[in-house]
Amino acid sequence: MQSVIVMFTVGLIAFSMFRFVGDPINNMVGQDTSEQERIELRERLGLNDPFLVQFGRFSLNAVQGDFGLSYKYRVPVSEMIAERMPATLELAFVAAILSLAIGIPLGVYTALKRHSFLSKLIMTTSLIGVSLPTFLTGIMLILFFGVVLRWLPTFGRGDVIELGSWSTGFLTASGLKSLILPSITLALFQLTLIMRLVRAEMLEVLRTDFVKFAKARGLPNRLVNFKHALKNTLVPVITITGLQLGSLIAFAIITESVFQWPGMGLLFIQAIADVDIPIMAAYLVLIAFFFVMINMIVDILYYAVDPRLRADNE
Repeated sequence: MQSVIVMFTVGLIAFSMFRFVGDPINNMVGQDTSEQERIELRERLGLNDPFLVQFGRFSLNAVQGDFGLSYKYRVPVSEMIAERMPATLELAFVAAILSLAIGIPLGVYTALKRHSFLSKLIMTTSLIGVSLPTFLTGIMLILFFGVVLRWLPTFGRGDVIELGSWSTGFLTASGLKSLILPSITLALFQLTLIMRLVRAEMLEVLRTDFVKFAKARGLPNRLVNFKHALKNTLVPVITITGLQLGSLIAFAIITESVFQWPGMGLLFIQAIADVDIPIMAAYLVLIAFFFVMINMIVDILYYAVDPRLRADNE
């Protein structure tokens, strides 16, 4: 029920905001179009209907996966989203893997070896990843690896292979090379955030009494640190990480714009310029759906990680 309320609220807010971004008719017709033709087009698109009627029609269709026709391209929005979704999900997936695979080990290392020179260097460097805007990071990577060294492509998705209705660049050399720079750009902020969060939680757990008692009993440091301390560290980390993985999809807009990555974010930016309300509304509702699903998965993972929750329900 909470998920339904969230989805309904997001749809209502999005649909309300888009009424003030401009008149889509001006972007669909030329200067020679008569006023009568404009009125007929508005009537045909249902733009003259009351707001509640328009939103009700949108909501009923959205539940069925139908987001209407694009004002500019005159094709179903669901088809355009389905065509762009593989690019965005693959970019977010690789960025998430990089964030977790590098962020968690670095967080554990900087907590266990917090006084070492390497740990201090990592923490200092992480401030750069947190502070730099995503678009600036992407431009710097393009300049260095794409323009100066000419090692990697600077825009586009490369060659893709169609697997039914899904297109993937994982199976081609140019697709993999094209994925490197945007995935690093998207992952950098999340990586440093996860690393610093894991470090802070790990330091907190290492100060608890049960860790001190485990060490006093003579248990090996490896067992204490990775079985007891790390497992308790992951409980709050899962919450933040889940939200951050959702934001990888939502905030891929900037990365896709910098690298001209043909995903949903770039489509959304183009829709804003064209005042293509069906595409904008569909994108925001879809992003809200991803967040709701990720939060649901995070809640389920709590029971797998924290035995106290399972004990409360027994």
